[in-house]
Amino acid sequence: MRVLIVDDHTLVRAGLNRLLQSFEGVQVVAEASDAAQALDLALLHVPDLILMDLSLPGRTGLEALSDIRARQPQARVVMMSMHDDAGHVRDALDRGAVGFVVKDAAPAELELALRAAHAGQVFLSPHISAKMLAPLINRERPTGIATLSPRQKQILRRLGSAQTTKEIAAELGISVKTVETHRARMMEALGCRRANDLLLFAVRHEKDLG
Repeated sequence: MRVLIVDDHTLVRAGLNRLLQSFEGVQVVAEASDAAQALDLALLHVPDLILMDLSLPGRTGLEALSDIRARQPQARVVMMSMHDDAGHVRDALDRGAVGFVVKDAAPAELELALRAAHAGQVFLSPHISAKMLAPLINRERPTGIATLSPRQKQILRRLGSAQTTKEIAAELGISVKTVETHRARMMEALGCRRANDLLLFAVRHEKDLG
């Protein structure tokens, strides 16, 4: 696995070089300190992987990523940063990065990222993944009337007006069985154990049902 390291700090590059060389089967072929040098060395050495810092002087690591991908579409780039901003992570992935690791990650995590990228997989530091998934996991689920479909609201409003199942079916042009199915699903969604509970709910929320 031939790797190009891109970071503007000499000591960081030296530390990464030494760390990567300790990984079995990994060879550091070159080091770059800015975006322009990164592109030149990527074209010269055609490395298997490019490990690149997000913060570079002049053109950023993201811009360097776009430049490299434009000239070398097959390049597999793993970005690294001191920060775990979800916006930067999404931007990097959109520009073609196949990994994103934070600089305070454990060496084993960096090795996993490189090997995953080399195998054609995408790798994100675990707490970056958790941070990006949190809004989806914690998104509030609708409750009450908001859980009902427009058709269910129509049926519930008519149930609250004391219409029978047959009357509702005839008025809406659907089968009695369909009305009964909707009623059962509404009871489940609204937490109603008995039919009377559903009727009481319909009466109380008559205005909300349109």
